[in-house]
Amino acid sequence: MPIRTTAVSAIAAAMLLAASAASAAELKVLTTGAMKAVVLALAPQFESQGHKVTVDNDTAGALVKRIEGGEAFDVAIITPGAIDALIAKGKVAAGTRTNIARVGVGVVVKEGAPRPDIGNVEAFKQALIAAKSVAYIDPESGGSSGIYIAGLLGKLGIADAIKPKAKLKRGGYVADLVASGEAELGLHQISEIVPVKGVILVGPLPAEIQNYTTYAGGVSATAKDMDAAKALIGLLAGPAGTSVLREKGMERPS
Repeated sequence: MPIRTTAVSAIAAAMLLAASAASAAELKVLTTGAMKAVVLALAPQFESQGHKVTVDNDTAGALVKRIEGGEAFDVAIITPGAIDALIAKGKVAAGTRTNIARVGVGVVVKEGAPRPDIGNVEAFKQALIAAKSVAYIDPESGGSSGIYIAGLLGKLGIADAIKPKAKLKRGGYVADLVASGEAELGLHQISEIVPVKGVILVGPLPAEIQNYTTYAGGVSATAKDMDAAKALIGLLAGPAGTSVLREKGMERPS
């Protein structure tokens, strides 16, 4: 009897393992840089269920072009407008768009450097003018923060003053240019400042000129495992993701 029980247990364990393997999914996530840290922080919890997550990031504009060009993916995390456009083109499954987070733009300087006064719009303008160099995302790369900053400089009437000393970055962390000393001051989404070592977040832009970018998730119309992809977005948008968002400098959409 013990031998028979052991054999049955072994068979049951093997069947359970096979079922688990069959239900496991390997998901490819295409995300903007602002959301990358959040996805990576929550990925282990999702992978503890037997799944595997591969994360690739780019600017919002570049991701849209890659997806429109036919790149395979399972989950995309871009702006709501971009997700809606991809739904209209049949690249993202209808009904899967979920708003996950929003983030504002912040000012960053090197660790140990004086912190400029950015408490109001005029002080912010003077801080940019006084800086020897100002880094932000190249608007032509399609990054939402770079597009906004370029427009803001024009509205503030200082675009010509900043242009000669602008350090434009085509994706990645603007704060890396500040950490390396290539730029004295940087402007980027707060969630992309917080992870960088050797820099200090001075603070967000003044409320009157702050710009929030909202990020949404969507499931590929050709996802290998639609249920698993939806579950990952649910994790990002659910209670487990809220504390991670705060830690990474983001918040839930209002």
